[in-house]
This record gives sequence, C-alpha cells and structure tokens, in this order.
Amino acid sequence: MTDPQTVLTERVQQALANAFGSEYADADPLIRPSQFADFQANVAMSLGKRLRRGPREVALEIAGQLSDFPGTVEVSGPGFLNITLDDSWLATETDAMRADPRSGVAHTSPPQRVVIDYSAPNAAKEMHVGHLRSTVVGDSLARTHEHLGNEVIRQNHLGDWGTPFGMLIEHLLDIGEAAAVAQLEAGQGTEYYQAARAKFEADEDFKVRSRRRVTTLQSGDPETLRLWQVFMDATIRYFDRIYGQLGVTLTHDDIAGESMYNAMLDKTCGDLEASGAAVISDGALCVFPPGFTGSDDKPLPLIIRKSDGGYGYATTDMAAVRYRVDDVKADRILYVVGADQALHFRMIFAAARMVGWLPDTVSAEHVQIGMVLGKDGKRFKTRSGESVKLSDLLDEAVERASSAIDERGYDEAAKQEIAHAVGMGAVKYADLSISHDSEYVFDLERMVSFTGNTGPYMQYATARIRSIFRKAGSAPSDATAPITLGEPAERALALQLLGFGAIVDQVAALSEPHRLCAYLFETASLFSTFYEECPVLKDGVAPEVRDSRLALCALTLRVLETGLGLLGVPVPDRM
Repeated sequence: MTDPQTVLTERVQQALANAFGSEYADADPLIRPSQFADFQANVAMSLGKRLRRGPREVALEIAGQLSDFPGTVEVSGPGFLNITLDDSWLATETDAMRADPRSGVAHTSPPQRVVIDYSAPNAAKEMHVGHLRSTVVGDSLARTHEHLGNEVIRQNHLGDWGTPFGMLIEHLLDIGEAAAVAQLEAGQGTEYYQAARAKFEADEDFKVRSRRRVTTLQSGDPETLRLWQVFMDATIRYFDRIYGQLGVTLTHDDIAGESMYNAMLDKTCGDLEASGAAVISDGALCVFPPGFTGSDDKPLPLIIRKSDGGYGYATTDMAAVRYRVDDVKADRILYVVGADQALHFRMIFAAARMVGWLPDTVSAEHVQIGMVLGKDGKRFKTRSGESVKLSDLLDEAVERASSAIDERGYDEAAKQEIAHAVGMGAVKYADLSISHDSEYVFDLERMVSFTGNTGPYMQYATARIRSIFRKAGSAPSDATAPITLGEPAERALALQLLGFGAIVDQVAALSEPHRLCAYLFETASLFSTFYEECPVLKDGVAPEVRDSRLALCALTLRVLETGLGLLGVPVPDRM
C-alpha cells in the first residue's frame, strides 16, 4: 500500500519530466487535499511563469501525460489540477494496508542511530510543570523513531553537578541522611533546596562549610562523593516515580547527567585552545563562532572556561556533542529543550562544527519547547509565585478523570485503572497536540473533556470501535474480509487511513508530534461520520457489506491505537 499523496507526487513529477524535460522532474507538484476532488495540484500556476506559458495551458499538458493514472484528472479555473482517485484503487490499497501488520509504516532505510536528550530535570529541585513538555515530546519522538526501526539512545541530561551541591550535601549532614532521603524521595526537593539556601544566606559557618564541600566534591573526595550519591539516588527514585506515573520510557539506564562529563571538561578546554578555536578574552576561555554578535555589534563569546577557572553549561554541552558523535556514533542528535535556550544551542552547534566535532554527516537539532502558561496567560505558577509541582498536577488530572467516569458503573479497581489512563492521556495529548515550540495554557478542565481534540475523546474513539466487535462477537483480528467502498463516508475514511505511514515519517523527520495528533483526530472524526452513515451491525445490512465495514473498523482501530501508542497515550479497552 502507498500513501496517495506520495503516489500523486511521483506521478505528477514524472508527467512534468515527460512534458517539459527532465530538469522539471524535481519540481514540487504542490499537491494538497481539496474540497473539489481528492487532491489538487497547483504546480501549473508557478510553472507557467518559469515556462512563459499560461498556467491553464501548462496544466492541460500535464494532464495529458497522466493518461495511465488510477483516477481522473480535470483542469479547472486558471490552471488547477483536480485529481480524484478510483474507488477500486483505493479499496485495493486499503486492503493491502489492512493485511500489513505495520499498517503502512515502513522502516527507515538505512536505520539511523538517534540520540534524544530530553526531560533533564534539575536534581537540586523537584520536577515542575515546565519539565512536562520536554519529557512527553522527547518520549513521543523516541517511540516514533524506534517504530521506524531507528536505534534510539535516550539521554536524560540531569542537572546533577555544580556549586549548589556544596550546601545541599552540608544540609544533608545537618538533618541526617535518613531524613534527607525521606524528604527527597517524597518529592520535596524544592523545600529541601530552599532550606539549604536560607541557611547558606543566614549562617556564615554553613556558608564556609558549603564552599569547602564544593572543593572536596570537585576533587573527588570519596566520602563527599558517597554523600552526593546518597542525595542523587533518593532524587532519582522520585523522578522514576513521576516517569512511571506518566508512562514514559525513560529509565535509570538513560541517565547521562552533567556529572558524566566531568572527566572530559579539562580536555575539552585544552583541545579547543590547542586548535585555535578558543582564545582567552577578559580572562575567560572563549570560542567566537562566526555570525553571532551582541547588541554592541561585537562578536558574541561562547564561554568555555570562566575567568575563575570554573566550567559552565557551554563546557559540558561541547563535551557532550563530541561524546555523542565520537563515542555514541550518533547520526542525529535531538535536544528537546526550552525555546529560551535557542541562542545557546545555535552557538554550541556552530562552535562544534567550526572545530570539526560535529561533522556534516551528523545532524544536531534543537527541538524547541514553548512555555506552559496559566489561564491568566502568564507562566504557570502557584499563587505564591512558585512553579507548580508536576506530581500535584498529575494527581489532579487522575482525580478529574475519576469524577468524569464516576457514574459509569465500574468497580473500584477498574475505575482507578481507567481514571489513571484517562488522566495521563489527557495531560500528554493536550501537550503533544500543540506545536512544541508554541506556548499553551495548562487547563485541566479542557484537557479531561470527552469532546473536541482531546486525549479522552481519542481514547473513547478506540473504545467505541472495540465495543462494535464485542457486539459482533468477534475480535478485530478476525476482520479480514475484502474492503469495498460503496459510500462516500467509507471512501473518505479509507483515503484518510492510507496517509498514516507518511504522517509517521513526517513526525520523525520534522520532530513534530502535533502532526500525528491532528491526523488521529481527523481519523476519529471521519470514523464517527462513517459510523453514523454506514451501519455495520444493523439488521438488513448485507453480509459482505457488514464484513467489509468490520474490516474497515479493525484497520481504523489499529491505526488509532498505533498512533496513540507513538504519542505515549494509553488506550483503555473500555471507557
């Protein structure tokens, strides 16, 4: 089976080559869905100027080269090509898709090794709503690339090193290891940090001890490293609980925090300086990648080593780029990080390419994450101005989902299971359905709604299809009859389903999960129309029609479940 738009693109490009010469074979046919036909190609409008001929004349010549096309081509208006595919061709392709266990999603050839840097909470504080987007977007991209056959290396770049750890370790000693571990495991990292910070500001002795502890930590003192590990282990157990609640695929083995690169930082600076790419400026070691200037029009520095000899984010990120290219052997590196870091990553990539650490054969991309807003349109915070705890929001989402299904007659165990799936699906889908670089308003009431483009609506769509098979007394896997397309609603649904593989490819290529959300919502909407207009199990429906429609139901279910799985949205059997 083949995506119709891909088929049309190839056919029209061949027609362009036949009509006007091979130099036109790579022209974009500008094929889009149309209300007047299945698709419309607008290439003649732009090509007319290039050929110095009227667009309608160009369109007629293109149409003349499409005589063996599986459908009809009509020229309308000033030069639009209206393309309608044959019902028999659509039915054959849909049948082939139903028989394909991958539902039309091809493997990437050749497969790539893709490093995805995502989530990356700060170990000195707890996870807040700002970490949600990076976590669920990165996880969806990881799932999508793996489905396409790529090898995915997940990297959770925890903020697990730096000067704050001096006071955090001293605070651990003051309150005792057991009390510290209990507080951190309970997700009270922010309270822990604030207590340590307050003591640092008010107690001179504590400040001196904290600064001394930074030195012993950085020098590798065994006891200090043991205390650091106690702190980190407790914090990571809390992170793992949040990841488990969200249902993301990050594990302990995926941790690649800042501390991982400590041993590489001195060499990173030395190699950059030896290559001539880094120079001393105002006492600091800096790289000046070309094309970056400040407000004073002077070259903008990427500070690799501070004037006091300390390292910063740029040092770690340069070391990470080289590690991911040289050691991990990445073909592609995705940084799923806040949009406010855009300039930093542009400079990191430019500096790494300048010094030869990021060759042209490796793609490094910043998947920019927009801000999460409250209903007031400002950064989402509590009334006291603090970041909202992610765990609190997830718990509330489950509570709201539980209330929404309260009167559906489920026993308590089933209700809890469904409420958790609906709550997590609601939060994740709401985030993923918005372009990742856009800001969006975090509104739980809207998220858990069963109407509109929401996670619960999508979950309900799959549950409704499963209910059809329960009524039919058969399983979706049993629906293997040939598909026929006798009604417009059947045809529209089949045409939509055939685009699934192309959409999954787009998500991976562009790192844009919202495209898959839009596709799945449109699929569910077209299925709803099909269900209303094309009876499946009603008396009087001919057996062959019933079986064909059950096969179409089964394919729709598989596409929806596969797509939601790529988004990381759980799919309960019943709603």
